[in-house]
Amino acid sequence: MTSNVPQHDPSDGPGFRPPARLWQERNPTWMGQVQDHHYRAAPEHPAGGSHPGPQPALASALRSAALPAPGGRSAGVVLLVAGGGALAFAGLFLVLPYLLANTGLAGFVVGFVASLIPLTAVLLAVFVIDRWEPEPKRLLVFAFIWGAVVSVAATLVIQPVFAMAAAPPPGVDYRTFALTVQAPVVEEFAKSLGLLLLLLLARKHFDGPVDGVVFAFTIAGGFAFTENILYFGSAIAQSSTPGADLAVAFFLRGVMSPFAHAIFTGSTGLILGLAARRWRVGLTLGAFIVGLVPAMILHSTWNSMGQDFLAQYVLVQVPIFLLAAAVIALLRVAESRLTRQRLTEYAAAGWFTPAEVSMLATGRGRRQAVRWAKSFGHGAQMKSFVGSATELAFIRQRILSGRNVAEHQRDEQQQLRRIAADRDALLH
Repeated sequence: MTSNVPQHDPSDGPGFRPPARLWQERNPTWMGQVQDHHYRAAPEHPAGGSHPGPQPALASALRSAALPAPGGRSAGVVLLVAGGGALAFAGLFLVLPYLLANTGLAGFVVGFVASLIPLTAVLLAVFVIDRWEPEPKRLLVFAFIWGAVVSVAATLVIQPVFAMAAAPPPGVDYRTFALTVQAPVVEEFAKSLGLLLLLLLARKHFDGPVDGVVFAFTIAGGFAFTENILYFGSAIAQSSTPGADLAVAFFLRGVMSPFAHAIFTGSTGLILGLAARRWRVGLTLGAFIVGLVPAMILHSTWNSMGQDFLAQYVLVQVPIFLLAAAVIALLRVAESRLTRQRLTEYAAAGWFTPAEVSMLATGRGRRQAVRWAKSFGHGAQMKSFVGSATELAFIRQRILSGRNVAEHQRDEQQQLRRIAADRDALLH
């Protein structure tokens, strides 16, 4: 079956103007803005514009091409993971004794187990947010370890220095200053430093606000996990009524505010994700500084709640949480629209059918496709096809942004081959 969509020369470069409908819709969302001079054609399908289908010769050639995954283990990612692991190992020698000194062994064990409950809630949120275009597991592990160990160790090192450099203003006691200024500044800097490293060293996997939120939530979840061990364990070790104090601490931190740190650091991740669309080092560093401001303010606001805690929680913190949820929902909608548009451009070049694009661009369509494929034992192949197509859409977005075009075009070619092989696996 041949396509009735106007075709173009594969050599078309920047400035190429595709069919009118594609040109008008090239910016389907604020997440995917493309400058006119950066727009270029999607590469033609080898079949010469036909819609994809069973092509044994091509499929055989693709299966024999053992290509690495696009954006694989780059030097930056290897450095990031190895360096993060080394820092975490060293940080344990500071964090673990600190926790045990404040909780005791029994308190540490109870705190560790209790802290798994709010951590699970945060990681489930990460899973839901990250389902559309999942981040590499090794980077998520780095993010969690950075939050749980490295950022905590950095906080323990920096806090005394900050205390010597910044004294409380007249009329403010040190405890209030530490809660409302020192902790927000030091902790948010320590957590967000991991985000900055991810953006600088793993750029292919941090190319938008959703990625920023995913990594930020994971780092914050790790930090809150360790902090909860301290609070829950201290309620056991330093109280004459450990059961009651543990219940209060768990209700306040595990039930009422499991996402507090995630929302604080998430604001930094969102801003860094927006800056990632430009890929300029100066802009990235500026976004890091700017992104710390709302995180520190939100953190300070939370720590400032006192006797009227319940009223402030209902009137301030709950609306902030709902706003964060709404922003995440909008980001997911934007991802879906961007995926549809970029895959539509590949469909015009013969790589997908319109029905496939419709299926790949909605969560419902994907779920139905996987269920259908599972009915004849090809669920894994369909999941691979869906994941490959989604990654392809985001690779094209990177190409159209005008940054590192040649490198991303190589990734594009590898991903197109993988998609053709995935389709062939589904047909056999």
